[in-house]
Amino acid sequence: MPLQVPPAPAPALRSVLAALSSPTAVREARTPSLRSSAGPLVAEHPLPVHVLEPPSPAAGAVAGRGLPGARLTGWRFHIRAGERVAAAGETVRTADGWTFSHFCEGPYLMSTERALRQADALAAAYQPHLLSVPGLYMLTLWLHSDATADAASAQPAAADLLIPLAPAPPGIAAHRMHRLSDLVPVLTHRLAPAPLLGTLA
Repeated sequence: MPLQVPPAPAPALRSVLAALSSPTAVREARTPSLRSSAGPLVAEHPLPVHVLEPPSPAAGAVAGRGLPGARLTGWRFHIRAGERVAAAGETVRTADGWTFSHFCEGPYLMSTERALRQADALAAAYQPHLLSVPGLYMLTLWLHSDATADAASAQPAAADLLIPLAPAPPGIAAHRMHRLSDLVPVLTHRLAPAPLLGTLA
């Protein structure tokens, strides 16, 4: 069933389109693939980007199951040049609203495209997000089970799915689909601080 891609905020899209139409912004981008692209550049596949926040007693009480929270930090647009994705355009929210941040490329770009194809083949409808786990240098495609949720306020639910993108941390297979409720305990265990050693007498 096709993914239910949430609509991006209009100012976020406008800021990326303005950057794409600026020869200076494209020329100064640290993305050789984007700078060498010929022909029109198209912004597509808007994905809300969230950061995974460890569960806390307060968050657990609200979520009801002790699941971690997710904080919206930006929107990412894939920039297509002809038949290929050349880069991604990142936007961030500021006090003045959504604004363009930077262009980027790298392995996560192609991995996201692959994960979106995986998700699009599922029988159920999901809302796609990107979920970052900074403490593990990990990025996942988060498939929210409430396909009609407000993307800005969506929070992880036990029925959601996660697809780790490549490169994934050691011991976690990229592009293997996990239930969020199964993978989160693994992530939170890895993120937990090591216990302090007792002082020797």
